Amino acid sequence: MNLKQCIYIVITLFFVSELVVAQDTIFLPSTVKKKQLLKRKTKKKNQEKTTSVITKITDTIVIENTPTVKTNNTVKVTDTLQGNITEAITAEQEFKTELQNIKIATDFSQPLRDNVILEEFDEKWKQELMNHGLFDSIQKTVTRQKYQKFIYEANLSTEVLKERLKELNTITPFNVEYNPSLESVIRNFLKNRHLSMERLMALSDYYFPLFEEVLDRYDLPLEIKYLAIVESALKPRAKSRVGATGLWQFMFATGKMYGLNVSSYVDERMDPIKATEAAARYLSKLFKIFGDWDLALAAYNSGPGNVSKAIRRSGGYTNYWNIRPFLPRETAGYLPAFLATMYVFEFANEHEFKPKRVNFAYFETDTVSVKKQITLDQVAEVLDEKIETLQFLNPQYKLDIIPFIKEEDYTLRLPYDKVGEFVLNEEAIYAKAEEEFNKKEKVLPQLFEMDRKVKYRVRSGDYLGLIARKFGVRVSDLKKWNGLRNNNIRVGKYLSVYPRRIPKNGSGITSSNKKAGVSNTGYYTVKSGDSLWAIASKFSGVSVENIKQWNGINSNQLKPGMRLKLKSN
Repeated sequence: MNLKQCIYIVITLFFVSELVVAQDTIFLPSTVKKKQLLKRKTKKKNQEKTTSVITKITDTIVIENTPTVKTNNTVKVTDTLQGNITEAITAEQEFKTELQNIKIATDFSQPLRDNVILEEFDEKWKQELMNHGLFDSIQKTVTRQKYQKFIYEANLSTEVLKERLKELNTITPFNVEYNPSLESVIRNFLKNRHLSMERLMALSDYYFPLFEEVLDRYDLPLEIKYLAIVESALKPRAKSRVGATGLWQFMFATGKMYGLNVSSYVDERMDPIKATEAAARYLSKLFKIFGDWDLALAAYNSGPGNVSKAIRRSGGYTNYWNIRPFLPRETAGYLPAFLATMYVFEFANEHEFKPKRVNFAYFETDTVSVKKQITLDQVAEVLDEKIETLQFLNPQYKLDIIPFIKEEDYTLRLPYDKVGEFVLNEEAIYAKAEEEFNKKEKVLPQLFEMDRKVKYRVRSGDYLGLIARKFGVRVSDLKKWNGLRNNNIRVGKYLSVYPRRIPKNGSGITSSNKKAGVSNTGYYTVKSGDSLWAIASKFSGVSVENIKQWNGINSNQLKPGMRLKLKSN
């Protein structure tokens, strides 16, 4: 054994010894039990180890309390060190074997699991991110604060408002000057939008760190983050009546100009990161054109052409408040709303806003690159995660399907504690997803093979994800069966469900055997007001897709008197 080999082995031994959990490490609650299990496994081995301190490494290695013999850059190591090296190699082999066993054992009969040591690395890094004085103080405030409902009165004198606006003007490049119009908007926000502002402040805990990171990279004012509140109320799937979409409300053509692609599966205008990047580039261009941030924001809302025309019509003024009467009506209220939002957020404590914290911060999530097509439903099922959480983290996937295209890098964003489970079991997860996709390619999908339907009455507190879990089905199935385009449901509404299981507490469920069988002739005559969905609902085992296929129909248009075949040949 030469000197280099010996040094490598000693360093390997040192690294492996570092894997042993230190006594004074502070762990988050989710890994306390796993830490104790790991300590028990390694305790017996640690008792037998002899700690060796390396004091000097030159041409000769000297190890305290360990006799060595130097012979032409070679070192003969005693039995004690040989034993330690053997244990180190064995530990490394056991570690690799455990990772392999986790992958092999994944059959989804038990909850997915992650490797204890790797999970602990993730926890230590998360702990490092969370170990911040400001974060600790916020956490303390949130957890100990008593939230009470009250009617807020905006007791704010004009003089105090002027002083605060002057203070705000010194820390931002935007022109924050007092005027009666701005005061009116601020007072309206404080009096009538108190609760909605608290909700937005809670959402901002997740989105603002993302925005600030991008804005800082492009050397833009960080206060631009408040623009997303005015544009979309921090709803990544928001869509205006004219088609502007996403957190930053890009029109289709403008989004294309700045690299935001739209397909049947993906709308990158709804991608928080990509859309923020595009907004930063667009605002940078607008500022270079007008040289004023107020005008740049006005141009972002109404287009550079409208701002140029307003400047001409005003007689050449370039101050926003002077050209405001000549701007489109929507844009005339745009900048005041932005400045009022900035004021409310910056002086939230003075006005007794008490927002609740979202379930997790942006840094408590991470992404994995998708290697095969998979749906958010499938991911939610195998990771035992709420579908609503995955939709919140991945709003860019319009149909909740993540496609796999070699030229594209589509990612799945997950809560941090789910990333390890997904990565370690991804082969089994993709195999399960592929198997389900193959089943759906049959002429009669599984959902139409079910011969039992129940009606479920929506109760207060229900949402599609909760109802889906009750019956062992997916959110996408509920949407298909009930013709839903989004996740909104009303209390009291009845939903059709083909259950895989009936919940123990059957309240809200009514049996539905009212579906007629297909008539002897196998035909149905369309009546006035009929739709494909209504007809399919009348007959068991019949779907809209079945009717279209059996009758060669390509659209949903029906005419009274049409005869539809309800059986395949």
